[in-house]
Amino acid sequence: MRTYWNTLHGLHTLEQWQPNCWVQVTCPTKDDADFLQKTLGIPDYFLDDIADTEERARYDYDDGWILIILRIPYVKEVKSRTPYTTIPLGIILKDNVCITVCNFETNLMIDFVTYQQKRGIGFTDSVDMVFRLFLSTAVWFLKRLKQINARIEGAKQHLDRKVDNADLIALSRLQDSLTYFATSIRGNETLLSKLKFKLPIDELDADLIEDVSIEMNQAREMTGIYSNILESTMDTYANIINNNMSTVMKTLTLVSMFLMVPTLVASLFGMNLLNGMETRPWGFLFAIIISIILTLFFWWYAHRKTWI
Repeated sequence: MRTYWNTLHGLHTLEQWQPNCWVQVTCPTKDDADFLQKTLGIPDYFLDDIADTEERARYDYDDGWILIILRIPYVKEVKSRTPYTTIPLGIILKDNVCITVCNFETNLMIDFVTYQQKRGIGFTDSVDMVFRLFLSTAVWFLKRLKQINARIEGAKQHLDRKVDNADLIALSRLQDSLTYFATSIRGNETLLSKLKFKLPIDELDADLIEDVSIEMNQAREMTGIYSNILESTMDTYANIINNNMSTVMKTLTLVSMFLMVPTLVASLFGMNLLNGMETRPWGFLFAIIISIILTLFFWWYAHRKTWI
């Protein structure tokens, strides 16, 4: 699906492509790919690089065409090993052509368009739009990090209830998400530093780049902080599970020891040897009383030693 935007005086949709408009391509179809390659003439491998979900944030130049791949946060709506991850957003520039390509429907781009429409100013040029996309990406990283932190805090509030492997698995998935975030944010920061020297920047762009750098730095620091908090929480969960296991093993051991006392007495009196009570009518009762007395004595001793 592709949308044409007039960016001169706020964002307004166009019926067809015009020079200096912004072409937004989301989840490109074969028709979209044919339009980009045959009508606008962009290199075909640009789309292949953008479609690669593992593609790093980078800058490329080919015959006047500029390709900028930015890593943006993405939330998987279906149950997944990593609920929060990052995906590539491609920005393609050349003279009067400005294109963004993303193979996923994201809240970031929807919010970006809505916010720019509310501003009602539009973009001064394609370079201005590029750095505003960088700023929006940094802001959305912060939003997703806050959601991850809320999940971590929710897990910490449940430390007093029964803890199982599912809790550790959920936290491990969040740890994977934070790892992806940290890697993508560092890649975006490196890309931003390169673009300062690759793109024509005016004074307004320089101020915008400074804002982006501040937001990116904050997102990187928050990712590190939340990773440390999450690691500490996971260690606490693991310790609780180990402690619960130790308690269960201790209980089973004590039960086995309590049962061992009457078993030992019964075994001694049940041996095929003369003990003087095999013909006594009270022999069985005597064995029972001895078992109870020894068991109570062992219980008192275990309680005194704080085993129970």
